[in-house]
Amino acid sequence: MAEEPGRTGAARPAARPATRAESTRELSAAEGPYELREAEGPQELSDLRVLKALAQPRRQQMLQHLTVHGPATSTTLARALGLNTGATSYHLRELARYGFVEETRGSGHGRERWWRAVPGDRRFPPRSRQSPEMRLVMDELNRLSYAADLELFARLQRDPSPDEWADALPHSRGTIRLTLPELHAFFEEYIALLNRYKRSDADTPDGARTVLTRFLAFPAPTADPDNRKESEPS
Repeated sequence: MAEEPGRTGAARPAARPATRAESTRELSAAEGPYELREAEGPQELSDLRVLKALAQPRRQQMLQHLTVHGPATSTTLARALGLNTGATSYHLRELARYGFVEETRGSGHGRERWWRAVPGDRRFPPRSRQSPEMRLVMDELNRLSYAADLELFARLQRDPSPDEWADALPHSRGTIRLTLPELHAFFEEYIALLNRYKRSDADTPDGARTVLTRFLAFPAPTADPDNRKESEPS
């Protein structure tokens, strides 16, 4: 992956973000297309070239900014992320090449090029079908995603100006007993719930804000039979 030159500047928020729900998971079965475009159904990202392009750290930062803050120019992204416009323009072209961003109508003048994140239900091959090389790429992509989520959450906690959204931190930890097919069905019901609340800009009421939603489920570790034997009384 090419290194981008330089850093500069501070952040400036952009316009309204996209409103379609986007999900990624590792439970899908069907092979997806190489060229990605916004679609109603799920798309599996199974091409290693696409995954490598997506796992570039700067591109992950740019996608996050476009998703949270809405459409932006390469100059806006450069200021927000401390890069130069040459770097952001290059990464935008690479993201557009694989269908993750596209040009859109912006609020600027002249020949400014505005970009938006293309929403969609994008999924990854299940871990059992990932090659060793794909697994390394996926592990890096997951690491970047989780680190970005933690940073966003920490930034919110550092916000010194509480308002009516200060209590907008619903949180739940729980356990349920499921078979693997039931877990797949549970996930699809979660995505369906998100899609119930998606709406266009025109239908979004005043006072609405972008709310980041995350879903994570994993099986509890099984008991070690050797340790269990050692703990049993003789």
